[in-house]
Amino acid sequence: VQLQASGGGLVQAGGSLRLSCAASGRTFSNYAMGWFRQAPGKEREFVAAINRSGVRTDFADSVKGRFTISRVNVKNTVYLQMNSLKPEDTAVYYCAADLYGNTNRASQAYEYWGQGTQVTVSS
Repeated sequence: VQLQASGGGLVQAGGSLRLSCAASGRTFSNYAMGWFRQAPGKEREFVAAINRSGVRTDFADSVKGRFTISRVNVKNTVYLQMNSLKPEDTAVYYCAADLYGNTNRASQAYEYWGQGTQVTVSS
């Protein structure tokens, strides 16, 4: 499956952004989806995940209550709604797909990755 992330940009602290990840090439509903991020000089970290049906979600503690993840299988798209953004949310955000997976926090579980989209939050 090919993944294309979009929606990043520059936003002030307290603002919102919605990231999208469009999938193509395989049956989207067979994949659990995750969002990860990597800030300069830091390791890639888990942000959020959603299972194949969209019923189950999981979030990193640092974004819980501010971010939501959703998917529309008929559109082959997963979204990450980010509200109340903070400067520490600044990073490149990646979407990833886990075939027949669940809401996995480990990046090693995901077989396919998008190219990343930059999110910059100014203070």
